[in-house]
Amino acid sequence: MPIDSGLSRRHILRILAGGAALAAGARPSLAGEARIERLIGEAKTLPSIAQRIDFISGALRGTTYQGYTLIGGPRRPEKFVVRDDAFDCVTFCETVLAAARARDTAEFETALREIRYRNGIVNWFERNHYFFEWGQHNVANKTCRWIGMDGAVDMEKTVDSQKGLSKRRFAMHVIPSAVFLAHKAVLQSGDIVGFVSRRANLDYFHAGFVAFARDRTLLLRHASESRRRVLDERMDRFVAHNRVRYVTLLRPEQPAAAVAVKKAI
Repeated sequence: MPIDSGLSRRHILRILAGGAALAAGARPSLAGEARIERLIGEAKTLPSIAQRIDFISGALRGTTYQGYTLIGGPRRPEKFVVRDDAFDCVTFCETVLAAARARDTAEFETALREIRYRNGIVNWFERNHYFFEWGQHNVANKTCRWIGMDGAVDMEKTVDSQKGLSKRRFAMHVIPSAVFLAHKAVLQSGDIVGFVSRRANLDYFHAGFVAFARDRTLLLRHASESRRRVLDERMDRFVAHNRVRYVTLLRPEQPAAAVAVKKAI
């Protein structure tokens, strides 16, 4: 049956997102993109991407944690999922990052494709399945840049935890957790922190945003599987509880359009 010509592309994406939620047994978001659209509008007057990430991610606190929200597989067609009613740790980071880079929903959708997939191609084999590849890709496309600290060390990992993919070998420049916690003065709200896994065949076990309390206590803002929602948690407590040895840091880059506007002003 042909698609009703009165359906906008945005409506189609909402239907796809709702279908994913129903398949997973979750309540579909009826105002998913509407909430993102509102937050983009409210955040776009903020001058820096760090401020926009902090604002948007803060507004999404309390949102439900849900794993496996994306649709596709090595033998299953990939679908572009846009939703903000439930996140895992990576979809939370990429949704907030895309919204912070956008001035409207069309730019948001484009940014989300470019963040989630290599060259923005919606295909399971182009999706960034490992977070280290996610970081590499988003540095290459100038969405982020790596942040180092004195005391960082080199590490190599061979990963094969993702079915349908060949083994990958990563050379990683990682920051000991004690060094990371001792140098919070160099961190910014909106920096993306990846927590390196102790498992031999996995690169990272979690990711989230750097945030700060009013008293400048260092926080992790993340979609927590154990707490089942997006929340702020003291970074030192998270590191201690999960026996984190190493982290990596990405700093989101100011979008080129925003830089041009700032210079014009």
